[in-house]
Parts: sequence; C-alpha cells; structure tokens
Amino acid sequence: GLLGISDREGRLCFAIALWNGRDPVLKERLFGLTNGEGNHGEDVKESYFFLDSSPTHSYFKALYKYPQTEFPYRQLVEENRRRGRDAGEFEIADTGVFDDGRYFDVLAEYAKRAPNDILIRLTIANRAGEPAVIHVLPSLWFRNTWAWGRTGEGYWKKPTIAATADDKLAAAHDSLGIFHFAAEATQQTGERTWLFTENETNAARLFGGQNSSPFVKDAFHEYVINGRREAVNPEATGTKAAAHYRLEIPARGEVSLRLRLFHEDETPPHILGEDFDETFAQRVKETGDFYDSITPASLPAEERRVVRQAYAGLLWSKQFYYYDVRAWLEGDPNQPAPPKERLEGRNQEWHHLFNRDVVSMPDKWEYPWYAAWDLSFHMIPFAALDADFAKEQLILFLREWYMRANGQLPAYEFAFSDANPPVHAWACWQVYKLTAAADGKKDRFFLERVFQKLLINFTWWVNRKDVQGRNLFAGGFLGLDNIGVFDRSQPLPAGEALEQADGTAWMAFYCATMLRIALELAAEEPEYEDIASKFFEHFVGIVDAINAIGGQGLWDEADGFYYDEIKIDGGDEIPLRVRSLVGLIPLIAVVNLDEDVLARLRGFSKRMNWFLANRQDLARHISYMQTREHGQTHSLRLLAIPSRERLERVLSYMLDENEFLSPYGIRSLSRVHAAAPYVINLGGRDYKVDYEPGESMTGLFGGNSNWRGPVWFPVNFLLVEALERYHHFYGEGFRVECPTGSGNMLTLAEVAKELARRLASIFVADDEGRAPWQGTDARFATDPHWQNLTLFHEYFHGDTGRGVGASHQTGWTALVAQLFRRLAQDNWGERA
Repeated sequence: GLLGISDREGRLCFAIALWNGRDPVLKERLFGLTNGEGNHGEDVKESYFFLDSSPTHSYFKALYKYPQTEFPYRQLVEENRRRGRDAGEFEIADTGVFDDGRYFDVLAEYAKRAPNDILIRLTIANRAGEPAVIHVLPSLWFRNTWAWGRTGEGYWKKPTIAATADDKLAAAHDSLGIFHFAAEATQQTGERTWLFTENETNAARLFGGQNSSPFVKDAFHEYVINGRREAVNPEATGTKAAAHYRLEIPARGEVSLRLRLFHEDETPPHILGEDFDETFAQRVKETGDFYDSITPASLPAEERRVVRQAYAGLLWSKQFYYYDVRAWLEGDPNQPAPPKERLEGRNQEWHHLFNRDVVSMPDKWEYPWYAAWDLSFHMIPFAALDADFAKEQLILFLREWYMRANGQLPAYEFAFSDANPPVHAWACWQVYKLTAAADGKKDRFFLERVFQKLLINFTWWVNRKDVQGRNLFAGGFLGLDNIGVFDRSQPLPAGEALEQADGTAWMAFYCATMLRIALELAAEEPEYEDIASKFFEHFVGIVDAINAIGGQGLWDEADGFYYDEIKIDGGDEIPLRVRSLVGLIPLIAVVNLDEDVLARLRGFSKRMNWFLANRQDLARHISYMQTREHGQTHSLRLLAIPSRERLERVLSYMLDENEFLSPYGIRSLSRVHAAAPYVINLGGRDYKVDYEPGESMTGLFGGNSNWRGPVWFPVNFLLVEALERYHHFYGEGFRVECPTGSGNMLTLAEVAKELARRLASIFVADDEGRAPWQGTDARFATDPHWQNLTLFHEYFHGDTGRGVGASHQTGWTALVAQLFRRLAQDNWGERA
C-alpha cells in the first residue's frame, strides 16, 4: 500500500488511498513500468521519499507527492515505449504535473505509545495557488489467507472488521486478537464516512467468474469515483475498511488527520486527546537523540540529513516476505490448477524454501524481494542502527528453510539458483566487528553460529564453481550482471569455457574472510586452528592459480591487468581484454596476519611454517614485513592476490581519470572503451563492450542494471576497505600517484580516504544547492518543497554522478552513511 505498514507477518495492513477528482482509479499504490515498457527496464514513475525512522519504528515518516491534475499514466507508458535506449527516461516530472505547485504533499507519520498502540498523523498540503479538493481514504485490511482453500500455519479463518458503537472499528483476527481503529472527524477535516468491503478479488470483472460476495476488493474505487453506493457493505462489516474524507484545502494550506490503531490490551486512556501530540513530540525527540548518539558531531548538518534519510530508507524497506515454493508449485486448492510447466520452471528445485519473515529489501517497488548479496551490504549500515537485526538477517539466510541441503544460498526470487558474489561471510565478519561493545567485547556466539553454516556454503562454491579443480572459478557471479562480453551465467556462444578473474577473486575473498573468522575463534578455542590452516592453504592455492597457472594465470603481463580468459576447443586460451571491475576485484582479497597473534596459535603456526618451508612454489605469494607502531615492532604477513609490483600496475589504471577514476568513485568499466570498444568474434558473431556511463544500452538483465561504466557503491566500498588493509601492511613508504599522472603521491590509506570522499560527494550540495545525484533536476536545489529531499539510486553516472537505475535502492547505497561517518572520524588506515 501507499506509505503503509503491517504487522510482522503481514496479517493486518494499513495504508492510504487518494483521489484528486480526476484520476480514472484510486491512487492506492505506486505506479511504474515493467521491463518491457521502460526504455531502460523497470522504473517507478512516482515521487516519494522516506524521511525518518527510529530502529524500532517508534517514530517514522514518509512523503508522497500527488498531482492535482490527472495522473499521467498513459503518457508515461507511451512516451517511454516510444523512446529508444539512446534516449533518457521519461519521468513524471517531465510531464509537467508538478509545475506551479499543482500537487499535494502527503506526509504520513507514525508514532508508537506502546508496541501495539500506533498513532498516525496524515498531513496533506496543497502547494498550488488556489484551493484544491482531495479525497483521502486511510484504509485498514486483512491480508487474504482464507480464500485459497489452504489450512495450517499462516492460513487463518476469515477475520472481520466491523464498526463499533463508539464510532471506531474493531478488527478481530485469530492470531492477532482484537485491534481498534479510530479516525477523527473535526471541523477542519469535515465529514468522515466509514466504508466496508471484502479484501477479495473481483473475479467477475477480471475473469468473468462469480464472486462469493457482492462486496469485493475494488469497492472503494467504485464508491468514490463512480458513485456506486451499493458497492460497499451497508452492514458496516468486512475484511477491508476505510475512513473516507473529502478535504477542500486552501491555497498553500494544509489539513491534518489524526488516526490511531491499537490492540485492545493497550487501549489508551485518551484515544485522540492531548497525549496524541505529546506522544509524537516525545518520539520525535527520542529519534533525534538516537541519531545524535550514532552520528559524529563533526559531521556538517547537510551531511547529517543525508545520513538520516539513508537510514530511513533502509528501515522503511524492511518488508514481510512470504514465499512457500512447494505451495506455489502445487497451486491453491480453491483456484484453477497451475500449468504443468510451472513444475519444471523457476525455483522448482527449491521445494524446501519457506520464507515468511521480515527481510531487508533492496527497494520497495523495483526490487520488493531479497537479493542475497544486496542484503549483505545492507547489514553494514544496519550494524550502527540495529545490531540485533543485522545479526538476525545474516543468520536467517543460513537457516535450513533458506539454504539448500547442498549449501547454496538463495540468490533472489526470480532465480534462486543464480550465483551472487559470495559476500555473506564478509558481512558476518564486518557486523561482528562493528557491533563490538564499548569495552571491546564481541559476540562470539554469533560468529561461531554463522561460521558453521558458512563452511557448508563455501564447500558448495568449491564443488560447483571450480569444475576442473584448478582453483579457477566461473559460473555466473551475476552480481555484476552485464559487465561481461556476454551473459556469463549462460552457456557460452559456441560451447567455450570461461575462467573468470572476478569469479576466482571472489572466492579468494571468501577464503580470506573465512581464515580471519577461524583465527578469531581459534584465539579462545584451539580446535579452530585446523580449519584456519585449511583456509590459509586454500587461499594461497587460489592466489597461485590466478597469478601463475599455465604460466601467468589470468594476469596479463603486457597490459599489467587481470582479465577473464576464454578457452576455445582445441586448447587455445584467449584473454578477454576488457578493462573492467573484473580486473579490480582481485584487489579486495587481502588479509594481514600478525605474527604476534599467530605465535599464540601453536597448531596453526606450526602448519604455516611447514608450508612456507616446503611449498616454496606457493609460499612466494606471501609477503613478510616488520613495522613499527606506537613504538613497538610488529611482524606481519600479507596474503593478497597481487604482488606489490602488480598492485602498483593495477592501481595505475584504477586511479587514472581517463580510465576508472571518476570524480565520484571508481567506474565499473574503463573510460578508454568509449573510444576503443572491445570486440570479439565467437561462433561467427561479434560481441562488443563499450563504455556506457549511464543507462544501459543492452537488454541484458532487463536493461536497468548497467555495470559498463557507472559507479556502484558496493564494489567501491570493498575497494576502499581493501586499500586500508594494504596500507596496514605496506605503511607510509608505499605511495602511488592519485590521480595517475598528477605527481600527487598518496599513501594507500590516503587513497582510500580520497575514494570515500569522491563517493560521498555525490550527495554533497554545492553553493547553489545542487548535488551530483540530482542530475539536471533543479527542483531539489531551488524549490523549498523539494529541497532537503534525497533519493538513493541503484548506481551513478560515471562522469556526472547523476543517479541512475532504481531511485530508492537505499539498500546498498546507504553505505554512504558509513562513508560519511568514517570521513568525519578521519581514522583512515587505523582499521585493518
């Protein structure tokens, strides 16, 4: 629903419906285009903003902008259909419906007096210079669990919502008990009318079938827009209800509505009395105090606002997600049997999967389902917001009703069997460190719990993605989607085999993270030393493979870069010389081993020393250095894919502004490919990759996910973190040009800080109030009703920093909050 909420199992739901007197339908949900309709794939065509939320949702608010003229549904569809991939997307602002302030700002705020006593304040502002009428329908309904013919857990008997003698609603449900809903009627709000119907599909209208009740799901539309009073239930009962207000709002004025939803066990003494505003004021203050406590005081006010809205987007994008694969495949008893093809279609091998949980979603419209690697990045900023939730989410994906028996984690709804980059272990390790108590105490139980299940998942990767057993990995890694010459999750055009530099590096990264966790656990439980030795030797084996197998592995000595390699029948091996993130991912697999720590792990040290002495062919990949810190000498060993010389060569590309280094972070593809696209002929067909800094010019993966030039926060974040680990080993004596060719020599910690600054600058406004993410949309800089509103896009234009892709993917773009915090603390290189 629009700006809506539900309980943790999506049983009782509340949201807002609107009508401006001109639209052909009630505005009950957000509108957007499907992949086939949008000229760059899926795209929501609305203006809405998540503004605030406490971690417990004791207070939260969001804003929706609703046109006063007819909503341009047809124009948005037709114009985007007309445009090709070389044209920009046609957005709602381009239609002119917001010009001259001809719209309503609808602000929804929620405050809790108690866990099940929710105060709701709706403020509708008319931004136009003349009065305007709007119909507002705060709506309450039960999710339909009774009409499908299923019984058992999650399928309760039909609940009821009915009017009570004291002009409230009573919503009764077997598992929830009784909730009451009150909506004020005052001189300001005018008359309020209760409407009732059933939350059941209008089968007669949609399918030519027969309805079990004359009162169906679209009754409020019929009542308000078509004037059909008989569409709603005169008996004042049903499973869906609404308070109908017709508000005439003066020019540039506003009207507020007060509502309350509460469990009968938490009935307040005064439902809409003086304590209503007092509760709101208290919750607003508490929320502000909380954010003050976790935000560095030195952070400027504008950046604090961006951080808070980033956190709000994360919290608003928690959703109840329900998917029982076995039930989906079987179909519902009271519905027509599904086609037999469904039993052989997507996710049919995931019979065990039963998701009925609150999950952090990438985006509430475009990605209203979880994605395993997205969620891992979400948990980094979540660690500051709600440590328990961050840990619970990471544990959840390792539980038996998510993970397959073979150890695979579900990727995302439309193809659970796809392979996202294996970053779950890294997220667990980061959350473990980030949630340490002030006295340094860490949650070892959490770390042990996830480690046991990660072992199973790691084994799945090794068994399934290293087909030839050579420590060179391939097989999708779809997190980078269309970065490749072709769809790497599908069989290659002429049956060739692909060895992936990024796939192999991701596995080295996974291995290094598991080593760090094992060593941490071994400090108190020596039995973990054996498994630490396993990951140590496995990591070195992968490093050897990517650098040296067959002579130089996936390293190209002439270019000084890592490339994918394609194996043609007959044995020829051809490097795919595309300079992309594929060749930068090897930088992230780096870990420092402190000899002082290892000395206390006798079993691990003994095995490591034997390995170093007896496997000189592999030990050459391990660097050793003594450093002085705080007057003490430390001996470190560095486990990394590139040697120092190779690291310098790769960084010379990465920090070149004519290649990867954008004013706004690291591009996903080198800018050199704008003038020199990469082309390869396979099976008589040319495949081409060129630099696309903004929207995708190819239909791979729907066309709205482009890794051929734009800046993406998740991989940039990993690169920043890796540079700090390199600095911890190499120290102040290792300096590189940044930017390449500038003569400006920086330590790797300083480079990490510079990359973080460039990424954060996407959200920093200039003296005229313009921030790069806004592109050419001047409203956010000049209009007082659009200023201080921020969108967090899926990715960003490689040259201008303009937001691209899903406009509300606060999920991993909320990493900017972590970067702002780090920049304010200015402790680069101190955390390795």
